Amino acid sequence: MPDRSQILELLRTNPERIADLTAGLTAAQLQKRPEPDEWSVAEVLAHLRSCATLWGEYMAAIIARDETTFRVVNPAAWIEQTDYMTQKFAPAWQAYARQRAGLLTTLAGLSEAEWAHTATITGAGAPMRKNVLYYATRLATHERGHLRQLRKTIEKL
Repeated sequence: MPDRSQILELLRTNPERIADLTAGLTAAQLQKRPEPDEWSVAEVLAHLRSCATLWGEYMAAIIARDETTFRVVNPAAWIEQTDYMTQKFAPAWQAYARQRAGLLTTLAGLSEAEWAHTATITGAGAPMRKNVLYYATRLATHERGHLRQLRKTIEKL
């Protein structure tokens, strides 16, 4: 498992990698699905924003109140309540980057004890105990997998 500094580095660089991968693509390319059953670049970003929004909110709740309890929501279900999947890439990426900058500022200022704050999570089977580090790690590593997906999608355009 990566340590905190490695997680912070991934969280910092993942948006940069997305920007590098998508540089030079047209608006039409960013919205185009390479195959009917595959996501476009913009749709991959929408999914990443959905995860970042929810998991970022979970981290904020855990930081604010150690030993809290909350019900998790599946990002794939939650995204249906947003307009993320229909947004154009450029403004969506800007919103994602702003959100990430705020998260990094919050996480960088945490003490070791705050990183270990925990919550009881319900709504996904048996109740589980998770901490800030868990959600930061999950977000960073989840994005890394989708960066590979983006590369493959862009190769098909």
